[in-house]
Amino acid sequence: MFRKIAFTAIMFTMNILGINAQLLYKISGKDLQKPSYIVGTFHVASSSFIDSIPGLRAAMDASEQVCGELEMKDMTSPENVQKMMAAMMIEGDKTIKDLLTEDEMKRLNAYMTSLLTVDFNNPMIMQQMGKFTPSALSQQLSLVSIVKKLPGFNPQDLLDNAFQLYAAEKQKPVVGLETLDFQINTLYKGKSLERQKQLLMCLVDNQEYNDLMVDRMIKAYYALDLLGLKTLLDEKTNDQCDSTPKEKDDIFGNRNRDWLTKMPSFMSAHSTLFHVGAGHLPGDDGVLQLLKNAGYTVEAVK
Repeated sequence: MFRKIAFTAIMFTMNILGINAQLLYKISGKDLQKPSYIVGTFHVASSSFIDSIPGLRAAMDASEQVCGELEMKDMTSPENVQKMMAAMMIEGDKTIKDLLTEDEMKRLNAYMTSLLTVDFNNPMIMQQMGKFTPSALSQQLSLVSIVKKLPGFNPQDLLDNAFQLYAAEKQKPVVGLETLDFQINTLYKGKSLERQKQLLMCLVDNQEYNDLMVDRMIKAYYALDLLGLKTLLDEKTNDQCDSTPKEKDDIFGNRNRDWLTKMPSFMSAHSTLFHVGAGHLPGDDGVLQLLKNAGYTVEAVK
């Protein structure tokens, strides 16, 4: 799923883990009887992109189970859909109009009109989205800005879903690294309403920059350019719109380290294909380096 987070202009050398236009990696060594694999995904990419990642079909066939950030079928249960929707709503009887000033609402409406051709002056939009927290609204608007740039986007045919559907078809186990409750707390409950509002206005007031960032991220991912993605994720604007170190760690570092407490047991039991957002792979606190630190051999699949 896309979140506008802090970005820095630090360039990484091309010898970090031997990364060079790769999204798929083999994990072996230590106590593993069979290799496992990890692939970086773009959560709105089409399943057809599988065939653009060298070696991925073979890795899917060789793996005995599939593991994503979440077990996707959990996302669609009525109970969890209701839980997710509840987490996206402002508590009490307040709406977005109660959280923003008159000028902020004017700017938000202008942004929404440019993106959706409608805004909160439309009673139907107000009914559908007026109770969204600023974080939920930022997420939904960011998602719209991305999918508008992906011709033929089909929410029923996504890359992450494809791995788990393939596993189910082949009667292979599907597991998740996180629970829905954990992701809800991370995405919607980790920031004060005031900070959420601040980041929403960063999205609203920097449309040209954000559109350019979306273009660059899409281009980097489809070029299999993991280093390019890392550079974009670390790019800063040096203002309140940058993620704080804690906010960034909540999305990446802390989660990556938590995953490393679970991945060894999954890999020891079954050869596993892990599929996680590509931004989690590179860097000193990325999953690839953490696997190496834990004693595994990590090799790009070419």
